[in-house]
Amino acid sequence: MFDFNFDRRTIFIIIAIMLVAWLISAGTSGILSILLSLPGVIIAMTFHEYAHALAAYKLGDDTPKLQGRLNLNPLSHIDPIGMVLLIVAGFGWGKPVQIDSRNFDGKYSISKAEAIVAVAGPVMNFILAFVFAILYYVLFVATDVLGSLSINTLSIIYTIMIQIILINIGLGVFNLIPLPPLDGSKVLMHFLSYNAKQWFYNNEKIFYIVFLMLWITGLLSSLLAPIFSGVFSGITWIAYKIVSIFM
Repeated sequence: MFDFNFDRRTIFIIIAIMLVAWLISAGTSGILSILLSLPGVIIAMTFHEYAHALAAYKLGDDTPKLQGRLNLNPLSHIDPIGMVLLIVAGFGWGKPVQIDSRNFDGKYSISKAEAIVAVAGPVMNFILAFVFAILYYVLFVATDVLGSLSINTLSIIYTIMIQIILINIGLGVFNLIPLPPLDGSKVLMHFLSYNAKQWFYNNEKIFYIVFLMLWITGLLSSLLAPIFSGVFSGITWIAYKIVSIFM
């Protein structure tokens, strides 16, 4: 769930520069890398936004359903800018799922319900990463059964599955950053006092600028790298242990 208030033309220019620089550095393997990343990008973004929509709907808000977001059709959820960024930078976003907190059923406070909706997207990404990590190790163990497939075909399958794992973890970690407009900021809001929330709302533009500067300078990637590595290691280690027990 990501909603930029900045001029989208500026964002397009930044993305275009990043994409060109990335393709130049990637060389001839750049296009192949994009193709192998696309399944992961489509799956990660689609399920992320669907999870937001489903959580809101389960809490009583039918806005996502009325807007056609309660489905797994990628066209309903993918944002072109966010998709490109997810490919070239390892983080990105889909079309924001709009909710109306007035429609919540009252089972939880509005603040808690909004936090649940916000965290649903990243949690879905971590679940997908875990599921595909298990499938990856199952496939690896079952290589003998797949002996009829060529080495190149197997290599492509393994690469796509690794990309799905990496992209889902990247999207999940990125969106949990507690800065507006990311999901993590909405989760953080639930735990803040009234005065702290008001201060956040009053200074929201500053946080947007801070986020943008961290992103453009590359500091964001450096800050997230150890977290990303830790989550990746944890998920793949647990998946490996589970597969080792049963296979």
